Amino acid sequence: MYRSYLLKRVIYGLLMYVVMIFTYSALFNKVAEETVRAQIEEQVAQEAIKYKNVTPQKLQSIIAEHRALKIRQFHLDQPYALRVLWRSIDTLTFNFGNSTIMKAPNGDRSVIVIIGEALPRTIVLFTSEVVLVVILGVVLGLYAARRPNGPLDKTISMVTMITNGLPAWWLGMLMIMFFSYAVPIFPSGGLHTNPAPQGFAAFLDFLWHLSLPLITLVFLGVWSSAYLIRNIVLSNLQEDYVMAARARGIPERKVLFGHTLRSSMPAIMTLAILSLFSSIAGNIIVEGIFGWPGIGNLYFIAVQQNDVPVLMGTLAIETFINMLGFVLLDLVYGLLDPRIKVGGKA
Repeated sequence: MYRSYLLKRVIYGLLMYVVMIFTYSALFNKVAEETVRAQIEEQVAQEAIKYKNVTPQKLQSIIAEHRALKIRQFHLDQPYALRVLWRSIDTLTFNFGNSTIMKAPNGDRSVIVIIGEALPRTIVLFTSEVVLVVILGVVLGLYAARRPNGPLDKTISMVTMITNGLPAWWLGMLMIMFFSYAVPIFPSGGLHTNPAPQGFAAFLDFLWHLSLPLITLVFLGVWSSAYLIRNIVLSNLQEDYVMAARARGIPERKVLFGHTLRSSMPAIMTLAILSLFSSIAGNIIVEGIFGWPGIGNLYFIAVQQNDVPVLMGTLAIETFINMLGFVLLDLVYGLLDPRIKVGGKA
């Protein structure tokens, strides 16, 4: 029963991803083809340098032949619908081609290599943030729900309103000004000290550079997370099974962390998984402020430099990650919540 549900959700997710990639390919088709044609002319010009002892007429013939070959290779001689189809197939197979301007640290212009350099850094930063936000949010939310309108509950409500109205870039700038200049505890940005240390010192240096953006993100996210979890738990505390557990004399701590937390877990998992996968797509503003070389910062630089292959690549990867998150969320729900209909049966 669950296997059928799992297969159905995976197929739906794949179909939605294919539809979105076809949409992106159609929207970006004109700009992407202009980029490909420019790359073809660059490749043809490099090939022409090899032919030094030929007549100008022969050289023009060779150039035209190479150009026509490249045009057929990239399907530019085919109708519009087929060109979009081939571009979509390339994108779906993560064959993004080469960038027009940007390069990986080793000089490689392959888009998949460039994205592969940036994505793990974003995963480390935002996964750490989501884990800390959820753990702290659960603890604070549970204790706030235990004593509604108490000091902790009022503090969470007040700070949530303040942090939700704070622009991330403004708080990031304040954190840099205070912790990097007024009280120089953390570096203002980047991934490593220059020159980068070696061995275990390199790992400690990486954690040192990670600390300030991570603290900023956790501070911004933990209060709203705690407020949402407090509301979820508070509504479950009014359920009949919780009242019955209290009437049987079960300790309040066990009622809170056992009965109530277990029934609140599907909603908490929703919060955690959606936050995780949306964050992995990268936060352009935060990564830009702290100079964190992740996928969000890569996307921002690609927009500035009009590097269409990198834009298409990052957009496809981010879409894939978000679709994966929604599918995983459905699967986790099917495991955690027995009330969900699996395979059409209750």
